This record gives sequence, structure tokens and C-alpha cells, in this order.
Amino acid sequence: MKNLQELVRPNIWALKPYSCARDEFKGFKADVFIDANENPYNNNVNRYPDPLQDKVKALIAPLKGVNVENIFLGNGSDEAIDLPFRIFCRPGKDNVVAIAPTYGMYEVCAETNDVEYRKVLLDENYDFSPDALLAACDDNTKIIFICSPNNPTGNVFLREKIEKVIREFQGIVIVDEAYSDFSSQRPFRMDLDKYPNLIVLNTFSKAWGAAGIRLGMAFASTDIIALFNKVKYPYNVNILTQEKAIEILNNTTLLQRHISLILDERQTLVSAFSVLPICVKVYPTDANFFLAKVKGADKIYRYLVEKGIVVRNRNRVVLCDDCIRVTIGTKEENTKLLAALRQYRLNE
Repeated sequence: MKNLQELVRPNIWALKPYSCARDEFKGFKADVFIDANENPYNNNVNRYPDPLQDKVKALIAPLKGVNVENIFLGNGSDEAIDLPFRIFCRPGKDNVVAIAPTYGMYEVCAETNDVEYRKVLLDENYDFSPDALLAACDDNTKIIFICSPNNPTGNVFLREKIEKVIREFQGIVIVDEAYSDFSSQRPFRMDLDKYPNLIVLNTFSKAWGAAGIRLGMAFASTDIIALFNKVKYPYNVNILTQEKAIEILNNTTLLQRHISLILDERQTLVSAFSVLPICVKVYPTDANFFLAKVKGADKIYRYLVEKGIVVRNRNRVVLCDDCIRVTIGTKEENTKLLAALRQYRLNE
């Protein structure tokens, strides 16, 4: 890869970060806090939260097999997606490359930051060519995005293909592993020491069952994490989110139980869905959802909504004609979905 300073926007490299009141006395013990213009009357939320979320990171590190200094926590994964644009991409000049179809927030962040977004279409099996991704790059390409398992297709990509992109690309490669807990493939966060240009994303919203607390994770070299912390808003993760995350992280038994239940239900639901009259094909999945080609996605989607069942209509997404995406629910939810679809009449 290029020297990190060559990749970072000059104004960001020169930026002096805002100094948080809670940062300045670290290393000392204190019991009188009259530095941050807070209300002094304790109600458990009157103080600013830890700006670097040290207690949360200390619990995440051994679970994820990474060092604390290689972790960034953000307000959902959306913040961890947006920050690389702000750090590396010069508005109106630089570009990023991504597979298509994939998670839509990459393109939204590109447009928000006035960065050209180049799409490289997957093949008929929803697989990608490393050479095609690299060929789409030029001297102004700063980032390549690869979501694996991919959303909305559900499939995981061969590590060898992703590794080729990471090794040969001169910029930053972001591997989004939001759904990796449902896959048996070795996570890329375990290889940070091999790839200084790698950023790996993860989230509390999927396997951890905590979409409501809005907590995303990024794993990268200490130099890249330092840039994230330099540019992020000072108190980006609120105190209630941090407290709830600590509670969740202290109960990993529940996490493993939920993953096992979801994987069992995934196999059952995919098998049953595959033989429905409305189903043309269910694509292979390594996530907690599957993509299915059906006979009339728009009509089926509206029918299910009328039955009080909401799936994701992906009919207007590139390469996903007449496809719906179905998240694995509880046994009761999955049974209700199947019962409704068995009653659906194709000619209605």
C-alpha cells in the first residue's frame, strides 16, 4: 500500500483533534469534576461518557481476538463507514470502488461526501472478480468496499479473492463482516497484523441482538484507529449505549444460543421456502437472511404486508430482479410466513 500519509486528506493529517475534558486527566484519580460545564447533580447521566469507551473495548478485545488499540466504536456501523470517506477521500476528486449489489450505505456516504462511487457488478452466482475490482481503480481510488457475507445476496466470498485485493490495492480495503458470526469462515479481523491497509467492520446489530443501541465496530491498525479517533465527534457513543453494551458483553452464553437457534431455523426455513410454488430459487447464504427469486416480488411483498408480515423487496436492486430478502425470524414468525405464502395464489 501507499504510505498512510499519502492516502489521508492533507487537512485531516494536519488536524488537531478536539480535546475532550474526560481525556485530559487520564492516568489520575479524581472525584471532583468541575471542568466540563456539566450539571453537578447526579442522575446517572449528568456526566459526559468515556470518549474512547475503554471499558467496552476491554470486553470486546478478548472476544474478538484483537487488541484494544485496534478497536474503534461508533454510533452504529454507519459512522465507521462514513469516517473513511472523511479521512481519505477528497470531495470532488477521489473515488471508491465497490461490488454491486451490496449494502446501500456505502453509496449514500459516497454521495454525501461528494465522492465518486464506482460499481463493479457481481456475476450470475453473485461472486466477484478481484481483477475486475482492481481494474476499476485509478490513481484517485482511495477505498475498496467488500461486504462478506454480502448484503443482500447473503453469500460469503472466498478469502483468497479478498486477500488478492488487499495485497494488490495501494489504498484502503474495507471488509464489512456485519454477518460474519453466522459464517464459518475465518474473520479478517484476525489478520490485521498482515494487512496495514485493512479495515474490518462489525456490529452489535445482528448476532448480538442489539440493533437498538446503535453500536458499530471497526478493527484496523493502530495508525488508522488513531485517525478515526482524531476525526470522530468527541462523545460519539452515549453512556446508555456503553452501559448496555457492557451488560450484553457479559452474557456471551446468550449470544451463542441465539446464533445456534438462528442457524437451525435458517436451514429449516430455506428448505421449506425452496419448495413453495412462488419460489424460483433460494440463493446460498452465510448470513441470518436469504435472498430468493420469486414469481412476482412486488405482488408478493404487498400481499405479505397485508398479512402483517414485512420482508425486504429487492426487486429494484441491480441483479436482483423479482427477489425478496427474508430475515430468519423466530420459529413462530417463520411458520407464519410459510403459512401465508402457502395460501398465496399466483394468478390473483
